[in-house]
Amino acid sequence: MYVNNRMVTDVITVFPDASLSLAFQMMVEKGFSQLPVVKDKKLLGMITEQVLTQFSPSKATTLSVYELNYVLSKTTCQDIMIKAKDMVTCPPDMLIEDAAVLFNEKNIDSLLVVNHEGHLEGILTKSDIIAAFIEIVGTNDFGTRIAIEAKDELGTLADISSTIKDFHVNITHVTNYYYNTDPSNGEIIIRLNTLDVDDLVKHLESKGYRIISIKKNE
Repeated sequence: MYVNNRMVTDVITVFPDASLSLAFQMMVEKGFSQLPVVKDKKLLGMITEQVLTQFSPSKATTLSVYELNYVLSKTTCQDIMIKAKDMVTCPPDMLIEDAAVLFNEKNIDSLLVVNHEGHLEGILTKSDIIAAFIEIVGTNDFGTRIAIEAKDELGTLADISSTIKDFHVNITHVTNYYYNTDPSNGEIIIRLNTLDVDDLVKHLESKGYRIISIKKNE
């Protein structure tokens, strides 16, 4: 799955010559914490709540409310915006898991999606990442989720898959992780397109596999 499979393409933006008062009004009305600054589809920068907060107090210390409003109406977004070159962005063809790494490493809530020409194509949020994860692991899909304790040994997954195939059951999703306390042991989590797994589970157990949990979605 790629970023362009999950990103929102209808992004509300502001022109670089728009006033700060207009940008602030748009952010309040839409409930946004940031606004991309775009001209001719090209991303130039970003106006954020933090940028506005940093700008306003410095002016408010010496200006009256009326004077401050005047300054905000005359100051444009391009005057104080975060420049595009200083922003964390991603290309539309980035793998969704690589985008998730960016979210985690940079501690950000959203990513602007920019193509090789510098054009803004969309935005990806943490909610989009979570929705993608739910789809990738098949959380809401019909069938059965079986968590199997397994050693990190050559052929383990192949053996489990072959056993499942013998029962004429289709595997729809596979994930695995290993325990921090014992990296040689972990769980293989398999989702199957059936609810009838009793005989399969018994056979897996007879082969020495420990079934950690079973969850069925009807």
